[in-house]
Amino acid sequence: MKKVCEITGKTEEEYFNCLIDTLKNKITQWDYFVNWKKVLGNTSPFEKELNLLNTLIGKKNILQEAKNLILEYPKIIKAIPFLLAIREKSVEVLVDVNHFVYNNFDFSIKSPSEEQANNFAEFIVKSGIGDLLSRQKIKNIPDYVTGVEVGLDSNARKNRGGKLMEAIVENFVADACINTNARYLSQATAKKIKSEWNISVTQDKTSRIIDFAINKEEKLYFIETNFYGGGGSKLKSTATEYIKMNSYWNDQEITFIWVTDGNGWRTSYNPLREYFDSSDFLLNLEMLQKGYLTEVIKKF
Repeated sequence: MKKVCEITGKTEEEYFNCLIDTLKNKITQWDYFVNWKKVLGNTSPFEKELNLLNTLIGKKNILQEAKNLILEYPKIIKAIPFLLAIREKSVEVLVDVNHFVYNNFDFSIKSPSEEQANNFAEFIVKSGIGDLLSRQKIKNIPDYVTGVEVGLDSNARKNRGGKLMEAIVENFVADACINTNARYLSQATAKKIKSEWNISVTQDKTSRIIDFAINKEEKLYFIETNFYGGGGSKLKSTATEYIKMNSYWNDQEITFIWVTDGNGWRTSYNPLREYFDSSDFLLNLEMLQKGYLTEVIKKF
């Protein structure tokens, strides 16, 4: 019987079926939707410049007005990329398709010439923002840019899902350590483990970061965690990697525990089963809630 099954008294088949049956659909929390600290942090440094750009709203000769504004307040140049969700400090635009002529726009320029100011004004006009400002389709540029940043931030939700899972798991890790008089590190590396606990660990990759490392009387437990709401090839590659990782840490007498969850495993059943068949400790959130992690640390 697998070690994790000894905690519950279930057979391997019963245990694995229980794990699949108790997978969570979602772990969405309030901070999943928008990282407001990041959004506002991106816009606040340019608040004055964005408000200056507000003066272009409703102007008919937007090209001339933008040029004059840039010459008078050249600091607004660095705010222009934010109007179009551009992160780069400079961009090249193909302006002549027949001869492959490019215009380069360097938004870090601090003292533009009249020609450069005109080029930046053309950028505003030809990118389409000028027309929106002239026709007052944008009522307030700081508000508009905040909306752009919210849109960009939505692309980070996939990564936040992983961070949410780590945050949830950390609650259970902390409780398990209190219950077993153990210590833990988050985002642990071999260097960090050596520094904090004076225990040497050989890493397979210099960049390897362990989600959680637990130290119970010099006995180490490494925990990796993730959440997959949907299926795909990533699940298979993760399971394959963790089979190797489990063996690698076990060879150093380190107990490896994989905590994973999400409906994605219902459609990628086989890779998870392969991992389960070759390892001792596979848990989901429901099992953490039932105190299985504490029992693993106590008994193994």
